Amino acid sequence: MRCRRCDPVPEEVRRAAGLLERRWTLSILYASIEGAERFNEFRDALGRVPPATLTARLNELVDAGLLERRVLDSRPPAVEYRMTTQGERLKPILRELVLWSRV
Repeated sequence: MRCRRCDPVPEEVRRAAGLLERRWTLSILYASIEGAERFNEFRDALGRVPPATLTARLNELVDAGLLERRVLDSRPPAVEYRMTTQGERLKPILRELVLWSRV
């Protein structure tokens, strides 16, 4: 039996995997689809996520352009995270993941 030569994994797949493989990232994106916008809403939806990890993942998703961070002019100051147009494109994929996992 001979080995087949496979093409290298495209850089786009590596970048997406690098972001999405991190623990809690998919759960944060799903919580955002379900309506979570504030830090405590994400924490409640995710359960045992450490606050520092949640902060780091939210910042990574903002840097990746999937979430937008908005500082509200209120007392005390509040921050909301909302999906960007690019993040919205992940909705059907995340919903399909849910359906796939039920099989």
